[in-house]
Amino acid sequence: MTTHPIEHHPDLAEMRSRFERVTNTPAAQAVEALALITGLYLAASAWIAGFGFGLGPLAINNLIAGLAYCLCMSGLGSAYERTHAMAWTAVVIGAWTIVAPWLIAGDVSTTRSVVSNVIAGGVALLLALSMAGMAGRNRAT
Repeated sequence: MTTHPIEHHPDLAEMRSRFERVTNTPAAQAVEALALITGLYLAASAWIAGFGFGLGPLAINNLIAGLAYCLCMSGLGSAYERTHAMAWTAVVIGAWTIVAPWLIAGDVSTTRSVVSNVIAGGVALLLALSMAGMAGRNRAT
């Protein structure tokens, strides 16, 4: 019985070319750019929205979640065939951001923190779902 390396499988080559076609579109590049801006906002949201000084745990959570979101979404445009699974991690980060004000220990549910997290988390979730869904798109060349 002979085995062949997976790198030479015809389905893998077709999948890589499909991923390359999808990520070279202006829509995919716009999603990646908006995702990076969203992640940066999330990282700094505690200080931008003005709830970072009295709400330490949520501010630290948002900083870590925002940086993690940026890392997950930053490589998708250039190497989607190897990193598309990270878009699903970004989906989880977006969902966590929405519920974090109610789940973080301590009293962190001020109006500013809730509104900021729900909006940023919703945008992050939608952008990550959009990027994750690009793998299944069938585009004609």
